[in-house]
Amino acid sequence: MVPRGCILAVLAVLCISRLLCSHGAPVVPMSPYLMLCQPHLRCGDKFYDPLQHCCYDGAIVPLTRTRGCGNCTFRVCFERCCSWSLMVKLIGQSCTSEPTSDDKPCHSLS
Repeated sequence: MVPRGCILAVLAVLCISRLLCSHGAPVVPMSPYLMLCQPHLRCGDKFYDPLQHCCYDGAIVPLTRTRGCGNCTFRVCFERCCSWSLMVKLIGQSCTSEPTSDDKPCHSLS
């Protein structure tokens, strides 16, 4: 004989799952903080939201973070400083690749 508590628990699970699945398409959350199914990335041992931060030099930084490269400023989440040539290139481009129209030539501050 099956205990009455188990039967009630199974019925409750079935009712809740039917209720959740009966509304058709999933509802998009109105708050950016309700991203339960959004992929999060790791930076070291911490998770971060790639829509607000990036991992730079082992630290989680806001997408707006900038640093200097000679007399230029570059966005650390999107660009890199090629210090030996004093050129700012997009992330993913090698410092040894040919210059493109997206590159920013910089000059030494000395």
